Amino acid sequence: MKKVLLIIAISISVVACNQTAEVKEVKTAYVDTSVLMKEYTEAKDLEAKYKAQSEEKGRQLEAEINRFKQDAANFQTQAQANGQAWAQQRGAELQKREQQLSYAQQALAQQLQQESSVEMDSLVSGVKKFIKAYGKEKGYAYIYGTGDAATVLYAEDKYDITKEIIKGLNDKYKSAAKTDVKKEEKTEVKK
Repeated sequence: MKKVLLIIAISISVVACNQTAEVKEVKTAYVDTSVLMKEYTEAKDLEAKYKAQSEEKGRQLEAEINRFKQDAANFQTQAQANGQAWAQQRGAELQKREQQLSYAQQALAQQLQQESSVEMDSLVSGVKKFIKAYGKEKGYAYIYGTGDAATVLYAEDKYDITKEIIKGLNDKYKSAAKTDVKKEEKTEVKK
């Protein structure tokens, strides 16, 4: 009887060991977020858009700054000819203009920062949703992010899915852009 119990106990422990040894492999990958943002077409388009806006609005402001510099240079030569009272009045006006130009520069930079921040937040949110859906579709348990805000200290290159994510995002962005163009064409035809 003792031998039968011993055999049953051994067979139960062998079965239990086999069951715990069958650990399912967890599928993981990572995305290099700095590469993603450099190569994602929508991110590049967004950056180009705000760079162009900055340059355009900056040119307008730069023209005013150049007029101010010329007026300031003329002030130096005219101050001696027109007297101290004129120089004080004109100097105060120039100081006020300089301060206004400085405020305008700061306001422009702040406005562009706020506008781009809103769109960039929306872009990042869309990327996160895409990666989440991609992970579910491909059966990943975890997808980590590396890059500027490194959350992974080491990963084998074979787990890098950055290029796949970029391709998927770019394909999605291109198809959305084509849909927008078709909508615009239909709107123009109706007019």
